[in-house]
Amino acid sequence: MSEHPFTPDLFARIDESDDAAFYAFPRKVVHIDAPAIAALASYYAEIVPGGADVLDLMSSWRSHLPERPRPRRVIGLGMSAPEMADNPDLDHAVVHDCNRESRLPFIDGCFDAALLAVSLQYLIRPIEIFHEVARVLRPGGTFAVALSHRCFPTKAVKIWRDCHTMRERMELGMAYFQYAGGFVDVLAADLRPDVRSGEDPIAVVCGRTARGAQSKGRLGSGWRRR
Repeated sequence: MSEHPFTPDLFARIDESDDAAFYAFPRKVVHIDAPAIAALASYYAEIVPGGADVLDLMSSWRSHLPERPRPRRVIGLGMSAPEMADNPDLDHAVVHDCNRESRLPFIDGCFDAALLAVSLQYLIRPIEIFHEVARVLRPGGTFAVALSHRCFPTKAVKIWRDCHTMRERMELGMAYFQYAGGFVDVLAADLRPDVRSGEDPIAVVCGRTARGAQSKGRLGSGWRRR
């Protein structure tokens, strides 16, 4: 990880009470509409190869994975055991509070892909978590961070609440990748560029770990629309 410009106050939340208490009651709701879910599933079909070992980070009761191709296994890591127990995509679930403990409970290089869907806004130490994701991914592994506009506002961090457009949220995600280190070829993609009023936008920021030795060069980054 490199030094970053984000000060602790940017990750303050309206509700600083224990996250475990907040998530103790299962909330089996989806946070994006059906077309956004379909767009995200289609994107996952492109980037998650069949037979992959996948980490579903901050997992819930739905992972929005496509029917094909199928991963070899999907490990969910989240706050709610009841929610993850109802997730048909998960082969195993791990209850873990990323805001309490940034280190992920996995060995180095054990996943081919990691997914973080519409939950970036809740991380109070996102750069540390991104750095950990790079650690648990295999060389050439993919980390895809999906973004939209809905959230539990009292648990969303200030820097996210201050982002008023999808482009600002995508740029924030790209900054997290940059300062975490360990990733190359970071791209942001708008999966619904023609979204209409009342519909949910969906975008993704995606990077991959360097093949072979960890890359120490300049981060490759870009912006594209699908």
